[in-house]
This record gives sequence, structure tokens and C-alpha cells, in this order.
Amino acid sequence: MTSDQLTSTFSALADPTRRAILARLASGDASVTDLAQPFNMSMPAVSKHLKILERAGLITRGREAQSRPCHLKADPLKEAAGWIEHYRAFWDQSFDRLEKYLAEIQQKEQSHDRPKPRKKR
Repeated sequence: MTSDQLTSTFSALADPTRRAILARLASGDASVTDLAQPFNMSMPAVSKHLKILERAGLITRGREAQSRPCHLKADPLKEAAGWIEHYRAFWDQSFDRLEKYLAEIQQKEQSHDRPKPRKKR
């Protein structure tokens, strides 16, 4: 994936309305009217969101008589997920180090909380 495509994908995903539209399209094609229904915004505002998603390559719009159904194109999402996955090893290692550090702290706290054995006389 080119950095420009990656930028377009993440930019399109940055808005919660566009993420909701993509989530709806994951269950099947929908008309612009159907996509606009759950949002409290004008049709031109919804159309702007759709244009951004279309430019990012995340949706296509077809033509069926008077309707222009929208269709999800998941390839850019898969590529973005792959880019993110590259950093998963970093986070896994960071969490492993944190877990080890917390275990050491807990062990030290437990050893301080134990009563000290008394010496026999």
C-alpha cells in the first residue's frame, strides 16, 4: 500500500460517521437514503462523507435505475490492518516487559509484608 493510500484510508476512518457507514455497508449494499437514515444530517452532508470514502477507495457507487447503491471495498482496510499489525510485535513486547515489571513489584511488596521470623534465644 502506498503511503498516499494509507493516508487516505486513515483519514477516511478518522470520522465516526464514515466508520458507521462502513460498518453498515459490511452487512450489504445500501442506498444513500438508507445510509443517511441513522444520522441527523442533511443529504448533502452524507454525500460529502460518501465522496471521501469513495476517494479513499473504501466504497464504490453503482447505478441501478434511479438508485446509486453503495458497496464496501475492503481491500484498503485489509492493507491498513496489515500496516497496523506490523506494530503489534512492538506492543506485545512492551506489554510483556510491563507484566514482568509488575510481577517483580508485587513480589517485592509481598516480601516486605511478611512478618520477619523471630530469633530463638
